[in-house]
Amino acid sequence: MDILEILGRINNVLWGPPSLILLFGTGLFLTIALKGLQFRRLIYAFKIGFGKEDSKDAAAEGDVSHFKALMTALAATIGNGNIAGVATAITLGGPGAIFWMWIVGLLGMATKYGEALLAVKYRVKNENGEYSSGPMYYIERGLGRKFKGLAIAFALFGAFAALGIGNSVQSNTIADVTSNSFGMPNWVTGVILILLVSFIIFGGIQRISAVASFFVPIMAFLYIGGALLILILNYDMIFPAFELIFYYAFNPVAAAGGFLGVVVSEAIRNGVARGIFSNEAGLGTAALIAGNARADHPVKQALVAMTGTFIVTIVVCTMTGLTLLITGFWDPSGGMLSGVAHDATLEGGALTSAAFGSVLGVVGEYIVSFSVIFFGFSTIVGWYVYGEKCFEYLVGSRGIAGYRLVYIGACGVGTIANLATVWAFADMANALMMIPNLVALLLLWKVIVAETNDYFNNFYENAKVASVERKIG
Repeated sequence: MDILEILGRINNVLWGPPSLILLFGTGLFLTIALKGLQFRRLIYAFKIGFGKEDSKDAAAEGDVSHFKALMTALAATIGNGNIAGVATAITLGGPGAIFWMWIVGLLGMATKYGEALLAVKYRVKNENGEYSSGPMYYIERGLGRKFKGLAIAFALFGAFAALGIGNSVQSNTIADVTSNSFGMPNWVTGVILILLVSFIIFGGIQRISAVASFFVPIMAFLYIGGALLILILNYDMIFPAFELIFYYAFNPVAAAGGFLGVVVSEAIRNGVARGIFSNEAGLGTAALIAGNARADHPVKQALVAMTGTFIVTIVVCTMTGLTLLITGFWDPSGGMLSGVAHDATLEGGALTSAAFGSVLGVVGEYIVSFSVIFFGFSTIVGWYVYGEKCFEYLVGSRGIAGYRLVYIGACGVGTIANLATVWAFADMANALMMIPNLVALLLLWKVIVAETNDYFNNFYENAKVASVERKIG
């Protein structure tokens, strides 16, 4: 039995019915407890993160602004899960996998809201005067020291997960695309990544957030713009693509052409697993950076954090999914819409790149290629923050230098590793982070609701009155 088969068996257990029930159940429970806050307050949440509201917290405690905290989180989240991950989900789970990604995203907005709220409420200052936060802190400080073991488990899994989902998976996909698009050897890509990542992460949270704030908006605009152009040029196929998504979310896909066929359970499993990989709702990663935000109330950064899930899943992943379905690149025989056959050996990011290129030519391929490179690079840098926070909790600041070296080395290893093995390891690490975090959210749900009510019944109302008074005055 090889390592891939072992990881596959472990993932079948970790991503089995109990975990799916826990994931969906937590998101649904928090959605009900918060009375659908992620839908009612979404516009207001965007105003805080992108509007004038952010400047009002300039004097509040924290290390970076709401916007920079969101961009750092998006740098770690908008990555190859939205490009390669969606392609993998559809090729393994069929068009219906996209539907289950949506469900994970919509419910996950409430989950991520709760994670970020608790992160700010229970954050602490480290030895360097910077804030540290994450599930390990709200588990220990919110639930008490008797849950210390659960906190340690999350931190341990998080430190390892950063090496997989946030690092080697990204460098692997970057190497795959640079090899296909530019003929660059994988080892050369590895060396370049090691040098660049070293320069950024040794600059600390300020340099990381500055890089993220500059690159993420540009990258998102480039990729979404290219996908929108493809949809506009093929507008007549948009509705049929949505029909495929909704139909195969509840019906098996029969084997046809180059597609092997899948049952509904595979659509659910791949949609959920890749959905979690793309938006990270439930993993607790949002809490690892949210605590660094300057906020005068925990609810503010919690609202900003949940917009990240909306942007990643409902916008970016949907764009990728529709593009793959419309161009037929989810099935080697051309799928059910385009009927144009393609190279069956293509997978992951290379498959999405070919889909863009089939409509936009070489420009489309370069859009995806550069998006994969920069998305992946920003994810590696952003996830370093997550891994460092977890490792710091376990050993203190003295061990950070060693972790940095291991993290940097993982960039090189990822570029030459087997893609299937890397993805399987990432799925396993995600589940191991998710379980202790979701348990903590369920046990602390009353705190989440109480803080939310306090903000909207007192703080928010007083702020509205003050704003009206300023306008009148």
